[in-house]
Amino acid sequence: MEIYKDTKTTASKEFEKLLNNQISKTKNLVEGKIIEGTVTKISEKYVFLFIEGLKSEPLVDINEIKTLGLESKLKIGEKIQVLLERIEDKNGEIIVSASKAQKIKGWDILVKAFENNEPIMGKITSKCKGGVIVEHIDTGSLMFCPGSQISDIPIKDISHLINEPQKFALIKMDKIRGNACVSRRQIISSGKKEDKAKIIEKYKEGDIIKNAVVKGYSSFGCFFNVNNELDCLVHLQEISYSRVNHPEEVFNIGDKHDLLVISVDKEKLQIGCSIKQLSPDPFEKVSNYELNKKYKVKVVKVMDFGVFAELEPGLTTLLHSSEISWSRKNVSPKKIFKVGDMIDCVITEIDKDKRRIAISYRLTKENPFDQLERNNPVGSEVSGTISSMNEYAIYLKLDDYEIDAFLHFNDLSYSGVPEDVAKNFKLNDKLKVKVLEIKKDLQKLRVGLKQTQKDPFDYFKDKKINETVTVKVLSSDNKGLTVQPEGCELSLIIKKSQIAVSSSDARPSRFVGGERIDAAISELNHEKRKVSLSIKLLEELQNKEAVSKFSSPLSGKNLPFSSLSDKLSNKKTKK
Repeated sequence: MEIYKDTKTTASKEFEKLLNNQISKTKNLVEGKIIEGTVTKISEKYVFLFIEGLKSEPLVDINEIKTLGLESKLKIGEKIQVLLERIEDKNGEIIVSASKAQKIKGWDILVKAFENNEPIMGKITSKCKGGVIVEHIDTGSLMFCPGSQISDIPIKDISHLINEPQKFALIKMDKIRGNACVSRRQIISSGKKEDKAKIIEKYKEGDIIKNAVVKGYSSFGCFFNVNNELDCLVHLQEISYSRVNHPEEVFNIGDKHDLLVISVDKEKLQIGCSIKQLSPDPFEKVSNYELNKKYKVKVVKVMDFGVFAELEPGLTTLLHSSEISWSRKNVSPKKIFKVGDMIDCVITEIDKDKRRIAISYRLTKENPFDQLERNNPVGSEVSGTISSMNEYAIYLKLDDYEIDAFLHFNDLSYSGVPEDVAKNFKLNDKLKVKVLEIKKDLQKLRVGLKQTQKDPFDYFKDKKINETVTVKVLSSDNKGLTVQPEGCELSLIIKKSQIAVSSSDARPSRFVGGERIDAAISELNHEKRKVSLSIKLLEELQNKEAVSKFSSPLSGKNLPFSSLSDKLSNKKTKK
């Protein structure tokens, strides 16, 4: 700013000095900046401040000063920092704020600490939803600490932490919303991490830890405390060479055991330990056992897919469900075995590289299909009980064998609809059936019920096409007749078109139930078990036979003339 200068008088020089001084004082008075004011007066409600360069004294609410913990500043001549919000509002008043000044000043300090990854001092003042409120000791700024960040262990009561000055780590800052998130847990963990790193350095693979104390366990292993300075895990598989379902089967809280260090992870600050590796490996004794030989084993665990068993303590084998029974493929191990059972099994596999032994329970018994084939070959009869049924077959549990037989609905009866016949049978019914097919390699057996009965089709065994049979009329309808040959249980159909030579006589209603009539065999297929009867064919055969028997050799030649004579006679009669 350029000032008009009149250097001719002393008054002009004095005026210039005063004007420039006033301008320099007002240069720092910018809205939005933190400035310092001197307390000049204190009333019941307000504190009056003198700020050089302002035309009047701004007011600060006395409760605001007290809330900020600045009671010591409530003295004439004390200086207080405030934020200059408005140099002049619509009412001509100066607006300042001590709380906003402190908040901005505190935020700057927090931002600097956050950027430098430095801890800050604070104290928990109160609880809130999801955590606690932390006050920054230096600035009074309020921050949020989530419940999960209060400690590295669960804490139900935090009363002992209230108003206690302690370190916090800044983990999140939102400049737009003006809030900060802190963590006490991070400070605790970092301290422990440094201490733990020093402890981990003491251990190396192969070290033996004496008298480690059982601290706790879970489904995957057991936790031990080592020398009151470190916790380590012994995995379930490293507890014993014998199968262990849960650590509580082996350990009690407070028990002491020696441990072998098998791994050291300096990044994760963890050591892995083993108990079983301090003892000789029982798998080395596998050379004492032979393939295809029977041994006693102890059931130690029963699963859906099989059974884990021990040849001796620590030497565990698997009995798969497929090796339990010869015939029942979906047998449930839980229905047959229980933990602690001593059973006979045959060793079927020894794999030293994979440390695996396979055994079989079924091989301790003779293959029942060998017994069946020897004692009840195809064509013989066996007895069984209906164990299950589906939409097309019945399954039988044979009385004398550990075998399930397959009985198809088509093999239930020679007559009737198979599905309807099957409705006459129910679970636990006893049946005597014939062995139809033995598939030993597939462990399958097919049987038949109707094959135990006389085959009604045998009636036609010696019959031929065009041969006459006597049948009994069972019923009639628009389609034809249902008949049954005498001495046969088969029901046959004579179609309407096969009832008579003359179409006018081909009426099923001519016949009544119980009536006996003759018919000729028009179709006969023994292989397909198919037979058809015809009354029409019988009439034709009879007419042919009569003509052949009673007519002269020349009679056939006169038929056309005779027919013509008959027609002429009929015409004369009509006239």
